[in-house]
Amino acid sequence: MNDFTTRDKAILIGLYLSKFDEKALQHLGFDGFNQAFNALGYSIGAKLASIKNYRDEFDPYFPNQRKGWHKRILRDYCKFFLDSFGNWDLKNFTDLVESFVIKDYAIEKLVAEIEKKDYTQQVAKRLITGEAAEEYFKINYLNVIEFFDYSLTDTRKNACGFDFKMSFNENYYCVEVKGLNNATGSIALTEREFLIAQNQKEKYCLFVVSNFIKKPTHQYFFNPLESRLTFKKIEKKIVQTTYNISI
Repeated sequence: MNDFTTRDKAILIGLYLSKFDEKALQHLGFDGFNQAFNALGYSIGAKLASIKNYRDEFDPYFPNQRKGWHKRILRDYCKFFLDSFGNWDLKNFTDLVESFVIKDYAIEKLVAEIEKKDYTQQVAKRLITGEAAEEYFKINYLNVIEFFDYSLTDTRKNACGFDFKMSFNENYYCVEVKGLNNATGSIALTEREFLIAQNQKEKYCLFVVSNFIKKPTHQYFFNPLESRLTFKKIEKKIVQTTYNISI
């Protein structure tokens, strides 16, 4: 889906939410529109109000309880997407929206079909605890005074125990980002994240984005293992099935 710009994606998501309304929220696993605007908006890197504005612009063209922008003529570039995608059904349109916000979506969809698992209800949770929170950090990290003049390196694909490395000359910080749907809740560090935090101490920052259900905000903890936070170790046993052959 590289042919779509950020604005294109925001328009299409707005069209999707307008046309399918509560069914769209249900299929993506969101509890309400504010949560959807926040999570989807941050995930695609769009301005916070853009998806809501596009939904409202399309509302007069679909049956729902909102009036939308009923006195405004639809803008040409929005009309293009309405004409091109307005007749799409719920399944195909949901697939399109999910492809905007889920990395390696085609591969995940293939695996889901093989394993006969439905990942739909996980979309909202995954965005809030993952992509949306991480994009929020990329937009707002300069609000952390310790990161002034620091450059950001994305380390998410390296599986190194943190999401971003902040660098300035020889100085650096390792930043792990977590997201919460509500203003409060529980987060978890993997064993690798915990060990890196234990090793890096003041150089490790836990950045928590919360309240996606209303309006996202953040707090952060340097040297989180020795902060006011209390970590509880939880061990889980996982049973893995393999199939061996002799060649």
